[in-house]
Amino acid sequence: MILTFRALALWLCLASIAAAQGAGLVSLQTGQAGRGWEGVGRVDIDGKGFCSGALIAEDLVLTAAHCLFDKDGTKIASDRFHFLAGLRTGRAEAYRDVRRAVAHPAYLLRAVRKGTDAVPFDLALLELSQPIRTAKIAPFSISGDAAAADELAVVSCARDRDTAPSLHDLCGVIGVQDGIVIMDCDADFGASGAPVFEVRNGIAEVVSIISAMARLEGRPVSIGPDLGGAFEDLMTHFIESAPAWSSGGQRVITPGERTDTGAKFVQP
Repeated sequence: MILTFRALALWLCLASIAAAQGAGLVSLQTGQAGRGWEGVGRVDIDGKGFCSGALIAEDLVLTAAHCLFDKDGTKIASDRFHFLAGLRTGRAEAYRDVRRAVAHPAYLLRAVRKGTDAVPFDLALLELSQPIRTAKIAPFSISGDAAAADELAVVSCARDRDTAPSLHDLCGVIGVQDGIVIMDCDADFGASGAPVFEVRNGIAEVVSIISAMARLEGRPVSIGPDLGGAFEDLMTHFIESAPAWSSGGQRVITPGERTDTGAKFVQP
C-alpha cells in the first residue's frame, strides 16, 4: 500500500518536530538477536502472500485490516491465515492456524474512499486456533500514546527478508494527525501489520502498526493508526461479534494496560 501525502505536507512543514534518523535494519536470524521479539511473526495468507503481526494475548494477533481483504474488497476466509511466531531461518517457534479474523468495524466504510481515510482504522485481530503458551514467546502490551514516544522500533517480515523478522530501531514519530501516526521507520511490502514499539526500561509496548508506505516531500515515510480509542473499539467489536465457540469473551485489553506476560528483554 503506497500513498503520496499532500494534505499533511503543510502541517508537517509548520510543525517543529525533529525526527530520529533510522539506523538501518538488523536481521533477527539468531536466538540472541531475536530474544524478546519472538511474539512478532509472519501472517501467511494462502494464495495472497503475507503480512506481519504481533501477539498481544495468548490467542490474539494484532495486524492490519487491509491484510484481511482481496483487492476487490472481498474478505479472505479465516482458515487461509496462519501465524508463525518466533520465525528464524524459515522455521517458527510456534505455528498456529487462525479460526477468526476481525477487522475494525469502521475500516471498510472508509477504505472505499481510498487515500488516507481508512488508516486510523486499519487494525484487525486474528484469533488463533490454539493459544501460544511457551516461555519463549510472550504477548506484547498496547500503548495508546504514540505522540509521546521518544524512539520507536519496528519489527517486521517483508519482501526479501521473509525467513526471519528484521528490527529497525532508532526511528521516530514525525507527527500525529487525525488518528494517523507518521514515522520515519522502515517499511516494505510484507511489513503491513508490523508492530511499532516504544521500548522503556526494557519493556516493549505497541504504539502503532505499519499500515502503508508513503512519500512526504520526496522522502519515504511509513504511516499507521494511533491506537488509542481505535484499538478499544476494535476489541469491543471483536468480543461482541464472537460466536459461541470462540474464546473472544476474554476481558478487554486496553491501551496502557500491561499483560502479566509482557515481553521483557535487553535490546541488541
